[in-house]
Amino acid sequence: MARDILIGDEITLTATILKILPDGSRALAFRPTSFPTPSTRQEKAKPGMKVELIGYATRVDDEDGKVTVKIGDLVMVDQDSITTWKRERTVLMDRAD
Repeated sequence: MARDILIGDEITLTATILKILPDGSRALAFRPTSFPTPSTRQEKAKPGMKVELIGYATRVDDEDGKVTVKIGDLVMVDQDSITTWKRERTVLMDRAD
């Protein structure tokens, strides 16, 4: 499903914690993507918990339905795995000539 996502938009993803790694980081899975992605966020969490991550779109591929999101690391996800997104704020400046 193609969405109107642009580079710089704020993206919210929901991920499932697969396991806590020995160094304290977490292995996450984003639906419908099934491969784990490491996360270095340090918080009390247990495998199976759902967490929301907020980042910014750095690349959008509407043809393949993929978005690369910066949530600490860069993560490429399907557009279907995006929970919500907000348009980037545009700052308009008056030119005084």
